[in-house]
Amino acid sequence: MRAIHDVPAPAKLNLFLHVTGRRSDGYHLLQSVFMLIDWCDELHFELRTGRALSREDLGDALPADDLCLRAARALQAATGCTQGAHISIAKNIPAQAGMGGGSSDAASTLLALNQLWNLHLTRSKLQELALSLGADVPFFLQGHDAWVQGIGEILEPLPTGLLEAGQPFVVIKPQAGLETSLIFSHPELKRDTQAATIAGFAREQTREPFQFGRNDLQPVAELLCPEITQALTWLARQGLGGRMTGSGSAVFAPAVHAIDSARAPAQWHVKVCKNLGLHPLAGWARDE
Repeated sequence: MRAIHDVPAPAKLNLFLHVTGRRSDGYHLLQSVFMLIDWCDELHFELRTGRALSREDLGDALPADDLCLRAARALQAATGCTQGAHISIAKNIPAQAGMGGGSSDAASTLLALNQLWNLHLTRSKLQELALSLGADVPFFLQGHDAWVQGIGEILEPLPTGLLEAGQPFVVIKPQAGLETSLIFSHPELKRDTQAATIAGFAREQTREPFQFGRNDLQPVAELLCPEITQALTWLARQGLGGRMTGSGSAVFAPAVHAIDSARAPAQWHVKVCKNLGLHPLAGWARDE
């Protein structure tokens, strides 16, 4: 039986996250820089006869909204593929963290099944499928750090060498999680930040690395989840300036010096990560 094992799905950090407006359909308009880090889930795929799909770590009651299974079904529907797959995932990226773990798993699923099923879809075709799965999924298919706009679907490359790979970051996921919908529906959320530019970000990044902008979701998130404030305070006491990433409860800071993570609350997940620059599966789909 054909199989593909040890497929990585890296997390991301939002270096900043601005809310610049809101569409008539209720979706918020965002600007951000997404940066890949080496905190990864690990996926395994085995070929199944017929169109059957299964996911080992979820047991028998497979939820219809599971992103990996939705990705597999979307790939079958788009190509008419009559093959199936058994999927298992070693989950390392915390849920409700704002680090894109579920979206990254879905992107790695599309890339792996494209190979396992010999479909030969291009990266752009896979990204078209990814749009129906979630706004962050196309980013993880793109293969590198990106300037992100719209509702997350507009991706632009950053200037070459702007984010040098291998730089360390302290990432803290408090015990509490946070649902994205609670933040975006909150009446106190700031929704009118002035639009920024890649050139402006690049200029500030060169002058003061990783200090550009802010996370507009953070004030509301701290109201909803006090552990975020506690984690940021802990970083400050370590001499590190942190901010929230994405729309979950995780926070991060550039690791400009070593910290004693053993002194953090035992229920927190504290990890020193490095940025990747390039997705580990960047070569798994051909560009047009």
